[in-house]
Amino acid sequence: MYAVGETGEAMSADDERQSDEQRLARYGEKVRALGVAPLWEFFSDWFSATPRVAAEPFVWRYDTLRPLLLEAAAVITAEQAERRVLALENPGLGGHRLAIDSLYAGLQLILPGEIAPSHRHSPAALRFILEGHDAYTAVEGERAYMSPGDFIVTPSWAWHEHGNEGRGPTIWLDVLDVALIRFLGAGFSEHYVSREFPKSAPPGDSRYRFGRNMRPAGYRRGPEGSPVFSYPYSQSREILERLRVDSPPDPRYGLKMEYVDPTTGGPAIPTLSTFLQLVPRGFVTQPYRTTAATLFAVVEGRGFARVTVGETTRDLQFGPRDIFVVPSWQSHTIDAQTDLVLFSASDEAVQRTLNVWREEPGR
Repeated sequence: MYAVGETGEAMSADDERQSDEQRLARYGEKVRALGVAPLWEFFSDWFSATPRVAAEPFVWRYDTLRPLLLEAAAVITAEQAERRVLALENPGLGGHRLAIDSLYAGLQLILPGEIAPSHRHSPAALRFILEGHDAYTAVEGERAYMSPGDFIVTPSWAWHEHGNEGRGPTIWLDVLDVALIRFLGAGFSEHYVSREFPKSAPPGDSRYRFGRNMRPAGYRRGPEGSPVFSYPYSQSREILERLRVDSPPDPRYGLKMEYVDPTTGGPAIPTLSTFLQLVPRGFVTQPYRTTAATLFAVVEGRGFARVTVGETTRDLQFGPRDIFVVPSWQSHTIDAQTDLVLFSASDEAVQRTLNVWREEPGR
């Protein structure tokens, strides 16, 4: 079949299709010059049948990164760097300085006698301690002394600094919601007038006031976030052991507990979900996936995660203090070669607030 073109000449079906493409191209150039774009050009990308992510399943090995982090102390001081951190960059997110699509993560080092000066920023942060004793994070003037496995919250816009009063290096994992905050155009920071914020309470005060299923009479929750910012590993680990005795492992993730704000029952950080889980030795979780982009830190034990990306399966071997990520909507299983304790952080909290979080058995 033939059609008649703009010149009156007959056109073949191939010519007609080419002409349609040329008209669309010319139209696109015309409207883009006016600051608009045809939705049909990107509709299938924005409204795909399943989530499209750039991050790849990946594991960072602590024993490989630790010497490089210690070497950083020889080339830059804590004062020069402000925060001596090696950011974890996912190979699928080159140049974005992100561990996974929605989360920044890095390994931070502070040496004996050093102080990382007080500042604050609109992104919320967490610290998960990997190595060291007798270092502290101070939030609004209250110190929390840190040990391996402890979880520390720095709420949005809270003054905080770090110091090391011990004899060896202290290293922890930082995770921030900075990707979300920057996307919203709400990124701010401020430096305190001196290196340290004035002491406001004795160490551990907030945990005793709010972390024992009680709260001071007359307390009213404000917008500043959870009043508890230190969650010691010794207490969290004890809970997992009690669960092991009293409860069968969930097929999806073993035995798993969420860190919460005790005054609301909601997540400890409004934009981030944080968990500690125990996968017993020899247990293999069922394939499972959620829309949450998830970062794991290995606290104890060894194992591997099997992650399915399309038609490809990747095995991520890991041991103590290694860090690995599972991007959104990628099915994974966890195989515990020993008793395995994992800390995890994800964007599940903000997804639940927006009512977009989904889960289903993997395939």
